[in-house]
Amino acid sequence: MNILTFDIEEWFHLLDNDSTRTETEWSRYETRIYHNMDRIFQLLEDTKSRATFFCLGWVADKHPDIIRRIDAAGYEIATHSYAHQLAYEQTPAEFQADLERSIKHLQDLTGKKVRSYRAPGFSIKEYNRWVFPVLLEQGIEIDCSVFSARRSHGGDTSLNMFEPGYLNIDGTLLKEFPINTAPLFGQDLIFSGGGYFRLFPYKVIKGLVNRSKYVMTYFHPRDFDPGQPMIPGLNRARQFKSYYGLGNCLPKLQRLLLDFPFVDLAEADRQVDWANVIRRDVRV
Repeated sequence: MNILTFDIEEWFHLLDNDSTRTETEWSRYETRIYHNMDRIFQLLEDTKSRATFFCLGWVADKHPDIIRRIDAAGYEIATHSYAHQLAYEQTPAEFQADLERSIKHLQDLTGKKVRSYRAPGFSIKEYNRWVFPVLLEQGIEIDCSVFSARRSHGGDTSLNMFEPGYLNIDGTLLKEFPINTAPLFGQDLIFSGGGYFRLFPYKVIKGLVNRSKYVMTYFHPRDFDPGQPMIPGLNRARQFKSYYGLGNCLPKLQRLLLDFPFVDLAEADRQVDWANVIRRDVRV
């Protein structure tokens, strides 16, 4: 099962960076999302692919025509929060208000229920698993935030979850589609989205997909925009992670979609045999 998803945010929505931290800073940057979304729509049309779009409520607020275009094309819309803040830096009340705001904006535009969520930066760690019951309270049925590997903005290795399963939160089940890994040279590697995808040559990615029974991708409009300006305040490591491989990402993804079958999250949900998946008890 290979799942295609996009996190719909602007090119300047970089986390944990002072010059891009909040809406106040965002007003200083140019709008580039329209041209980048055109690239994504054309890619999906050329490869006849379906995808799920995890959209910021902020994008729905500032650029509602983008959300309407996604919906009019028949693609599934999910939420990626409203203001793209790290979940572990929010209080439960702040997180709930942000999530509720994002769901309302998206549902008001499409008239369709928002069923799925992905945390900005996969920012759910062992100490902020209180996120999961909040998701359930807001009507979220599917989460795509679990990242069972180390990363700078999140990751919960203790969940040890690399394929679809249930999170059991005090007897209530939340469907989870986590990020996958694949072994290479004795290491479990992330390869299926963002900077990880841009880093590896296509031959390596193709081999890893071939060996994987489950792949969850995640891409951003900025991943396909080699002309975007340099964000101020980034150290050299962050510059490399954020800008390496932008020019080759789109043709690389096109090759992947032509070489392998991909489905959106809704179709993946239908294909999973939920009676026989792993379950992880989650204490909050």
